[in-house]
Amino acid sequence: MPRVASRVRQVVVVLGFSLVLGGCVVAPPRYYGGAAITLTPPAPRVEYYGAAPYPGYFWIGGYWNWSAGRYVWVPGRWSAPRPGYAWVPRHWVRGPRGGWHLAGGHWARR
Repeated sequence: MPRVASRVRQVVVVLGFSLVLGGCVVAPPRYYGGAAITLTPPAPRVEYYGAAPYPGYFWIGGYWNWSAGRYVWVPGRWSAPRPGYAWVPRHWVRGPRGGWHLAGGHWARR
């Protein structure tokens, strides 16, 4: 019986570390490549996001991304605040030559 309890404890510890380390994985950004887009981006969608999962968290709104020749909505997400930084949201900017470019989506020092 002690071997079973020891084995269960090991599995629980490994799963706990897996969950903690899995939360540290950063997904690569989903960028469209930076080329100017000639189509005007659609209006942002209204997102209903409910209550924050933890106190102090804030909502990072979704945005339209350019993928496979069309705009694709990327939903928003909750994020923990970073002391001393402010979130600069993603947005589309009209370039000097008439095309559209995706900008923002990063933490900036205050």
